Amino acid sequence: MEIRPNLDPQSGVPIYRQLGDYLQRLIETGDLRSGDRLPPTRELAGQLGLNRTTISAAYELLEAVGLIKGEVGRGSYVCGGPEQRTETLNWSRALTSSVSAPIVNHAGSAASGVINFTSSRPSEKLFPIEEFRECCREVLESRNLKTLMQLGSPGGYEPLRRYLLDRAIQSGIARDSDDILITNGCQQAFDLLRRALVRRGEKVALEEPVYPGLKNLFLEAGAELIGIPAGASGKDKDEGIDLYSVQRAFEAGAKVLVVTPSFQNPTGATMPARHRAEVCRMARSAGVAIIENDIYSELACDSDHSLPRLKQLDQNVILLGSFSKIAFPGIRVGWIIAPRAVIARATELKQLADLHTDHLSQAFLLRFAESGKLARHQAIVIAAAREKLRALDQSCRRYLANCSWTVPGGGMNMWITLPAGLDAVALRGLAQQAGIDYLPGRYFSVSRPLDSGLRLSFAGLDPNEIRKGIEILGALVQNAASAREARDAHPALALV
Repeated sequence: MEIRPNLDPQSGVPIYRQLGDYLQRLIETGDLRSGDRLPPTRELAGQLGLNRTTISAAYELLEAVGLIKGEVGRGSYVCGGPEQRTETLNWSRALTSSVSAPIVNHAGSAASGVINFTSSRPSEKLFPIEEFRECCREVLESRNLKTLMQLGSPGGYEPLRRYLLDRAIQSGIARDSDDILITNGCQQAFDLLRRALVRRGEKVALEEPVYPGLKNLFLEAGAELIGIPAGASGKDKDEGIDLYSVQRAFEAGAKVLVVTPSFQNPTGATMPARHRAEVCRMARSAGVAIIENDIYSELACDSDHSLPRLKQLDQNVILLGSFSKIAFPGIRVGWIIAPRAVIARATELKQLADLHTDHLSQAFLLRFAESGKLARHQAIVIAAAREKLRALDQSCRRYLANCSWTVPGGGMNMWITLPAGLDAVALRGLAQQAGIDYLPGRYFSVSRPLDSGLRLSFAGLDPNEIRKGIEILGALVQNAASAREARDAHPALALV
């Protein structure tokens, strides 16, 4: 049957959700029956005049509630409908509704041969598998293996907690009044803190653009989000957070400010020292809690990157760290360092969520760190990153002269602003056809559309892939900009 939804771009409901609701009604009324094949995303996007990612997001909604099923090489098929209602519960009605945008898992999703700038993760080629395997063997052969495999403290593996907290105290980041909680990556840390600190309807200030997984956490909590412009504005502009907007957010009643001072995701920007001190001063004066996401600072490629953590400047700051960016993202070990009262409450909430932390993987990572192998691996990663950043810098200067960008001094991501009038979502389809992929700025918005921005994640690529990818992107941008200039110079005659 024909799919002809009545979509309203002016509605407060996102287009992908309007399309998903329309398709769901077709399935529930029997217009689409179990076994019917939905049009491929590219075909339906062309038919409806939408972006392919919008169609994919709508299909993901239906798959999440069990109404359709996607099969590699065969497409998406209806697997639920009115004939099944007497046998299964209508989960689409029983489940609470989502208020956040879906996060597409881009890991491994790029087609073969595509230069994939979408995924902010380290390169598997650099993983020290044999060294880590040796550390795992040492732990597995230890006398306390049975204890490691037993239920333990929800606060984490005690030797790892002592190791991380002692290092933080010795470096001046933490104080004796602080405590630590080991979490299942930084995402769980954010989730615990939003439950500990934010009630429904309260205001939270986030950098904009911002990592969508963070934005969605607070949206699901019912928080009101305030976007704070942050990042690099261009080749000759300062990086950092807009202090005037921070003050306005505090005056508007923001209870929490979440920042990534070093190599922020998605912009790659680093907050200057003067901004760090001022943000802490402003937060203290306003009684606002700061959550400092510090997962990228150890990926600094400049030897003089010695900026203080916000936690060093203010004991009230809550600091988040992780092994995911400097070691292995698949082993989910992060941590929170904060005043004892914060850690006590977060530990209570964590115990309600998962009862027990995986001590075995934490013991593996502790042995990897104590052996010196983690530090050697980090040095290799940073040396490789310098080559990638050099390739990025040279390529952007050569091919993206008509764009705005600032190559970061480390981390995993860089932000590009396209020439006026170009849309990163519209350009993405052409980019995918040409053999590259990236994430449009719209994914990272809080209160502004950011249509001309895009994120390039470079850590998982080698220098040659980066050079080739930027060359392709530069040609696409140049062609699109030229086409727009031609249209502006020769507008169509009006019909009267």
